[in-house]
Formats: sequence, structure tokens, C-alpha cells
Amino acid sequence: MSDQQAQTGLRILMIAPTPYFSDRGCHVRIYEEARALMALGHQVRIVSYHLGRDLEPVPVDRTIDVPWYEKREAGPSWHKLYLDLLLLITALLSGFSFRPQLIHGHLHEGALVGWLAAKLLRVPLVFDYQGSLTGESLNHGFFKPDSLLHRLFKAVESGINRLADLVLTSSTPGRHELLSNGLLEERVVSFPDGVDTMVFRPLGRSVARQRLGISEDLPLVVYLGLLNSYQGTDLLLDTAVLLKERRCTFHLLLMGFPEEAYRLKAEQLKLAGFVTFTGRVDYAEAPLLLSAGDLAVSPKLSTTEANGKLLNYMSCGLPTVCFDNSVNRELLGDDGIYVAPGSVEELARCIEQALADRDGCVQRGQRLRQRAREEHSWKRRAEGLELQYYRLLKLAK
Repeated sequence: MSDQQAQTGLRILMIAPTPYFSDRGCHVRIYEEARALMALGHQVRIVSYHLGRDLEPVPVDRTIDVPWYEKREAGPSWHKLYLDLLLLITALLSGFSFRPQLIHGHLHEGALVGWLAAKLLRVPLVFDYQGSLTGESLNHGFFKPDSLLHRLFKAVESGINRLADLVLTSSTPGRHELLSNGLLEERVVSFPDGVDTMVFRPLGRSVARQRLGISEDLPLVVYLGLLNSYQGTDLLLDTAVLLKERRCTFHLLLMGFPEEAYRLKAEQLKLAGFVTFTGRVDYAEAPLLLSAGDLAVSPKLSTTEANGKLLNYMSCGLPTVCFDNSVNRELLGDDGIYVAPGSVEELARCIEQALADRDGCVQRGQRLRQRAREEHSWKRRAEGLELQYYRLLKLAK
């Protein structure tokens, strides 16, 4: 690093092909990476769709308004074909004025747009890989397995994976997946999510419960994130039915969106009085609402995608139940409460046992918060990312 670089930092253009910021996982990663880099003295600009909202202190350049497109939840859409063309135009306009020293593209569309922009601006490209594009599309039912469209997406994804000068994976299993598909080891780095432990911290159980209108003495299981099948929302409601049948005293707080279909399902399952839906939760409100819980849960089904919500749970001192896979173990270590993947029966049993052991839950939560502070802070992550940037720029000379 030169003396001038140390004083002024780098200029980094981030490409976010999504309605940033919309209070969900990948947006949190984008925002926290940018914010932590800025705290180290770097200049960061984000280029994103017309939808979403800006969060201080990160500046955002947006595409022109497309009034008929209002989709904010995760998932593929054919509209992205022209949205990403608009994103490329916006990225080039921003790039010619901002003059970035490198481009950091999030998600596969961001890597593709970023590659085109990087070629024209003659700077290196970093690809922030947060999971398989094809896998996400299958999870959302965008196409059928082994269909022509499925094979086409796999081919396109494989090509995009090879465009960047450096690929950051949000989990170690994600890195192994890319390496098994032929990417060079020196070009793929595991870069898990982090957490701001000063923001996500226990903020008072009583205050949070009063805010939610939930009794102080009711054992509360919390979930915060997207509500859909591959995040395990259906499994959670099935688990609630089983806990109710066992006469377990509990309440399930589901925080996230889109929630309307699940409200209806909960009514059909006769879970009134056992489940509360909050709808979309503002990112700034998340630490307080999580503080209401006695136990957190994340039955996400993917075995390679990041599971960043676990870090928020940990930092708020919440013992956490999740499926047993290497992504979750990488974050929670020995203090996670692990369940056989996909097992509603075991999920119910582990939740029931954890709620019955109040002292054990408190101690486990304290250890998890300490682990978050020591190993998973965004400051630590940004320092590692900074080193990767300078290494890449040195190789590009």
C-alpha cells in the first residue's frame, strides 16, 4: 500500500442488482460491507435499482424510475433483463465520474454488469458470490429441474463464475462448491458475513415485549428473515402445530415478508394465539425486536448459501436452533443447537428442550455473543477485504 493510498483509501464501485435497501439478507451484506469499508477510509458508491431506500453514510446511484416494477422480495424475474441493462448504463455513468479503482459486483447479475463496466473502465472486478443463481431460481419455482431453461441458467451461471478477477464466497462450503466446478483456488476466497455487535446487542427483553404486546412470562421463539419455503417457513408452522399438540407452552414470532400467505396458512392450521407475524421489519428495529426472544430459530434448507441471520441472533445473545450443516457450524460453532436437516419432529423436540432449560439457554446465548464479538465483527471482515483489494490491485499492475 502506498502512502497516498493509506491517506485517501480506495474508490470502490459496488453493483447491487436488487431493490437495495429492502431489509433482507443480501442487502444487509451489501450495506455493512460498504459501511465498514468507509469506516476504514475508503470511498464507496453503490449502484442499484430505482426501488429501495438509502442508508447513511453510503451514497447510492439509482437507475431511472420504472413505475410498473415494484417487486422488493427475493427471487428471479424476467424484468431483470432490462433492469440490468439500465443498471449497466447507470454503473458506467457513475464510473466515469467516480473513477473507481475496482468494481465489486454483488450476486451473479452484479458480476455480469460489473464485468462489462470493469472492461470499459479498465479496472479489476470482485464478484461477491452469495449462492447459486440456478439454485435460487429452482427454489422459487422459476423453472423445473432438468428443463431447457434450467440447463441454460447453469451454463450462464458457470460462465459468470469465471468472469471476475476475485470471487468472494459468503461461506466456506460455497467456496468448495466453486472449486469443485473448476475455478482456480487462488481466485476464490471465503468471506462470511459479519455483524455489528454494537448495534445488534441485547436491548431489554421487557421493553421489546411491551412493544410487541407479548406477555413477559411466555417462552418466545423468534425468527427474522424472508418468509418462504426454502427458508423453512412452512416447516416452522408445521413445528408449531406439533408443539401445540404436545401442549408445549410457547409463542412463535415470525418477523419478515412476504407474510400474507403464511398468515392464512397459520389460520388454517389453527395456530391463532401461538404465532405472531410482524411483516417487514426495519433493519434499525431488528435488534430491539430480537431482544424479546428466549430462543432463535433458522430452518434454512440450503447447505451452501450464507445464513447471515445467525450472526444477528448470536450478537443479540440468543441461543439458536438450526439444521446441522457446515454453513451453520462455521458461524455457531459448538454452541449451536443442531437438528437433522428437514426434520420437523426433531425441530420441535429441540425447541421444547431448549425452552425448558432457561439457564442453559442464557449461558449458551452469552457464549454465542462472545463468539460474534471475537470472530465475526464487520470491522474484522472489512480489514480482511481491504487486504484482498490491495492484493488484487498489485497483481493487476
